[in-house]
Amino acid sequence: MAIESILAQIDAEIARLTQVRALLANSGKITTKVTEHKVKKAATKAKKKRVLSAEARKRIADAQRKRWAAQKAKS
Repeated sequence: MAIESILAQIDAEIARLTQVRALLANSGKITTKVTEHKVKKAATKAKKKRVLSAEARKRIADAQRKRWAAQKAKS
């Protein structure tokens, strides 16, 4: 009798999980549209590319070399 009781509990749990899965699957379709919109919106913002001038790149590189030299001098 114990085995039949366990099997009945398992069947009840499977039925409950099936219902939950169906609810989640239906709600996922609604949020997919919102998510797709956000992804498209983010993709359009990401298309703008910031460009540094050669001068700016040189200043940044020089400043980094200076920081490296200072760190190396400490060690």
